[in-house]
Amino acid sequence: MGHHPGTRNRLAFDKRWPMVLERALTARGSEVRVIENCLNGRKTVWDDPFRPGRNGAGGLAEAIELNAPLALVVIALGTNDFQATHDISAWMSAQGVGRLVDIVRQAPIEPGLPRPDILIVAPPRIEEPKGDNIFKFVGAARRSEGFAGLLQAAAEAKAAHFFDMNGVTSASLVDGIHLDEDQHMAVGEAMAPDVRRVLEMG
Repeated sequence: MGHHPGTRNRLAFDKRWPMVLERALTARGSEVRVIENCLNGRKTVWDDPFRPGRNGAGGLAEAIELNAPLALVVIALGTNDFQATHDISAWMSAQGVGRLVDIVRQAPIEPGLPRPDILIVAPPRIEEPKGDNIFKFVGAARRSEGFAGLLQAAAEAKAAHFFDMNGVTSASLVDGIHLDEDQHMAVGEAMAPDVRRVLEMG
């Protein structure tokens, strides 16, 4: 998250959708703190053969315990599952997200602390990769076809909440994968009403 399309840089924290979401919630009267835990190239449950530490399942339970009590955990992963290093289908990636839901719910938090709600977020549909992503994401558009629908089904099966970025924006026209700065702004603003409803339900 926060990768600046077409460059090796990252957007400033306040330009990424989690911080945009926090500002939007605060403006609507919600007292919240959004804790961003992102890493470029992170996959759901698979290791990266070139860069260690990109398996999203690794350390997730500890992160939940570290930040407890949490009202809501937002899982926005899957895009990097479709890198060319693995022949992962959309169904397999959705299953990976489901596994992350299980890990969150089984995290060893202190007795008496509440278990957080979970929101699964579908990323924008992968377009044909451009620039430096051509080789890294070769075949990704085909293998990720139908991913949003499968994520929604996984959310329903796991009794989790669901938000689809595709209803807000497409992937960046610069690289076909990530979000441009204005797209981060749009996603954070659009997600705020849904997140507020979840928080109020809890």
